[in-house]
Amino acid sequence: MTTQQRTYAEHATQTAQSYYNSSDADNFYYHVWGGEDIHIGWYNTPDEPIAPASRRTVEKMAKTASGLRQDWNVLDLGAGYGGSCRYLAKTYGCRCVALNLSEVENRRDREKNREQGLDERIDVVDASFEEVPAEDNTFDLVWSQDAFLHSGRRAEIVTEIRRVLKPGGQVVFTDPMRTDDCPDGVLDPILARLNLEDLACPAFYREQFSINGFEELGFDEHPELLVQHYQRVLDETVLRHERGELEGKVGDEYLERMQKGLRHWVNGGRNGYLTWGIFHFGTAR
Repeated sequence: MTTQQRTYAEHATQTAQSYYNSSDADNFYYHVWGGEDIHIGWYNTPDEPIAPASRRTVEKMAKTASGLRQDWNVLDLGAGYGGSCRYLAKTYGCRCVALNLSEVENRRDREKNREQGLDERIDVVDASFEEVPAEDNTFDLVWSQDAFLHSGRRAEIVTEIRRVLKPGGQVVFTDPMRTDDCPDGVLDPILARLNLEDLACPAFYREQFSINGFEELGFDEHPELLVQHYQRVLDETVLRHERGELEGKVGDEYLERMQKGLRHWVNGGRNGYLTWGIFHFGTAR
């Protein structure tokens, strides 16, 4: 990576941190996007509420990982409000580290952990997933949901994952991606809002994980869920804004920008330029 590319990537990270630390973003994601689980949902019906659909994604990812059990150490990269770690700790008894860049989200995460008596099972760490503050060969499973897109250094993320995983460890993650054959320029409105040069694509992740010695164990691809989720969030945003339910919590200017951004995601997905799904990789023992 050149000096100019690294500077741009670091700026993207700082932009993401500032964005998620803002009160508008914090209140929007917590009250509208899904509460504990702020990622793409797995919908059973077109009008299903966002929160249960988002929790269903967590459940499906947990079932994707082979052999989850109580003695596993799990690292969640870009953990948001930590809903996934709480689910894994309560359901499987795992010991979890919730790593996240936003100190504001992390405060909510710690509060939820205390409320649910999970302080001893979950550590919340303020850090970037390009530079994980953990020893080599620490984790049995690395987990992430819709977070890597915010990085301009995704190849370094994969290298860090390989470093901190134990031999035989697994990776289960989702990420909104461009399709492998996406034309240049068509996603510029999305990239401009994220302050990124590009999104990853499935071929990128397959190449990077292969380079780092991983075997692909599966990719459950569902681009239609990306479209459905962003449309559901858009519909909910418009409805709550019209009802005045977000007054005093989220500013009008933020909501207008958010609605515009959500429409770009919906259009990109409907035009076949975006994809999403659950990736599963494993390392050799």
